[in-house]
Amino acid sequence: MIRTPLVRWRGTVKAMAAVLAVALAVSACSPASPSQPVSAAAADLDTIEPGVLNVAIQPYAPYTSLVGDKLTGLDSDILNAVAAKLGLTVKAQNTDFAGMLASVQSRRVDITVGGVAWTAERQKQGLFTDPPYYSPPAMAVRSGQTYRTVGDLAGHQLGTVEGYVWVKAIQAVPGATLRAFPDANGVFDDLRAGRLDVGFLDPLVVIAAQQERPELNVRTQYLTPPTDEEVKQHPEYAYFQPYMTSFYLPKQSPKLEQAISAEIRKMYADGELTKLIRKYGGDPEQFLRPSPEMAATRRGVDRTADWTPPSI
Repeated sequence: MIRTPLVRWRGTVKAMAAVLAVALAVSACSPASPSQPVSAAAADLDTIEPGVLNVAIQPYAPYTSLVGDKLTGLDSDILNAVAAKLGLTVKAQNTDFAGMLASVQSRRVDITVGGVAWTAERQKQGLFTDPPYYSPPAMAVRSGQTYRTVGDLAGHQLGTVEGYVWVKAIQAVPGATLRAFPDANGVFDDLRAGRLDVGFLDPLVVIAAQQERPELNVRTQYLTPPTDEEVKQHPEYAYFQPYMTSFYLPKQSPKLEQAISAEIRKMYADGELTKLIRKYGGDPEQFLRPSPEMAATRRGVDRTADWTPPSI
């Protein structure tokens, strides 16, 4: 998404497209009010409806899917666990990535999840939780092809989803051609057809596609992250490094953000996140340990000067 998304989650969203996406969003919701009495603590969490957590997602398995009125996927499982601990009833709606961001920024919903990458630009218009996991730089490539470094990508056809963080990074690769798609299916279809050399997507999406669509003949590779010196020369290359995913909330919801961040840290500590990452085929060592530079990225921006990213 990832995660971008810039969404894993991503780029600047044109205002008109975002508004249209919100207007066309198709909702599938649980009951509008909680089935149980709302606790005083839950009612004090800045939600639009007391005791209800309104969530916008895009269909992005295995991170987020809406089956009936039930959220499924990695981000969904994390959010459902957090909501239960906070005494909140989840109420979800489908949209696209642009609509997810716009829904939060206009406070049409309380939160959006699904591989959304933290960026300095996005945090100006919303609040980010602590990272529920980190996303390594995964590539979908045709079997038999190998790309290890940014230099290996030069001159190739590179694809990702519109608005994702890799858009700017791809545009900075010498001689590379960016192909942006509305969703991950377009990336995989063009890889299969040979119109694309490399697709940048959230890693669990690539893993799931390998398992569910073997006819694609694609496999997962992890890009060697660019060095600090390379990023200094080409700042956009920072998006080829592992990035922080986060849940994204409106500016008006600081209590909710703080409560969710606290529960996320507990899930690192008690092993619950490790179990969920493994459930979806991920490696906890890659997904639940931050890179050294991540702390400095948010310190003094939307976190305190001594903030430390959560880790197993």
